[in-house]
Amino acid sequence: MNTVVLHIYNNLAMFLPETKFFRFKNFLLKFAGVKIGKNVRICSSAKILGNGTLSIGNDTWIGHQCLIISSSNISIGSNIDIAPRVYIGTGTHIIDLKSDNIAGEGLSKDIIIGSGSWIGVNTTILPGVAIGEKNIIAAGSVVAKSTESNNMYGGVPTKLIKNLF
Repeated sequence: MNTVVLHIYNNLAMFLPETKFFRFKNFLLKFAGVKIGKNVRICSSAKILGNGTLSIGNDTWIGHQCLIISSSNISIGSNIDIAPRVYIGTGTHIIDLKSDNIAGEGLSKDIIIGSGSWIGVNTTILPGVAIGEKNIIAAGSVVAKSTESNNMYGGVPTKLIKNLF
């Protein structure tokens, strides 16, 4: 993604109504190198940062004050609802117990969110996670490991709550 265009997008979007001008916002994000499907709706207070890649499928909603930081690859499928204040970030550190700084060398891991999923408010999705299709992630969850499709997960860290089908 083009970080300069993303910077312009993030600063311009904050002056736009939260749930209006979706086509204009998508146009700017496409210009920044984001792959965006049809009928994608991103609230103006959502921020997208980083120099990695981001693809968003058709009919996806990204809610108020979400933060997406990509230093590698993030794939958000189609027909997804992402509630307000969700954090999706690909960056982390290797734990280095021998160093003065326990947060050792930085690294990036891809994130995949399967189509048809619903991500609850205040959820954190950590690097290296693949969320299966048609999942519900409960509000306030921390997704630290990949999940299987057609299930509800919740908690810190997330645990299987129930099978949906």
